Amino acid sequence: MSTRLQVVMSEAELERFQQAAARRGLSLSEWVRQTLRDAEASAAIGDPRHKLAAIRAAARLEFPVGDIDTMLDEIERGYAQDTA
Repeated sequence: MSTRLQVVMSEAELERFQQAAARRGLSLSEWVRQTLRDAEASAAIGDPRHKLAAIRAAARLEFPVGDIDTMLDEIERGYAQDTA
């Protein structure tokens, strides 16, 4: 089910948004939907301090790791299997 959303803005803002949509070959409605989805995704990322803390904690750990050339070869073979 679709729901209508009304947003009040100045004529100048509306014109800028219409131009932005046109540059991407989109209707204003589709441009707004995509822009709202992008904004939601970036807001859902969370506090960067938590991410940095997790990265720092992981960097202090040690795990067995294979040879870099072997690992890169395995990655490339995995990509090839995905396209097959």
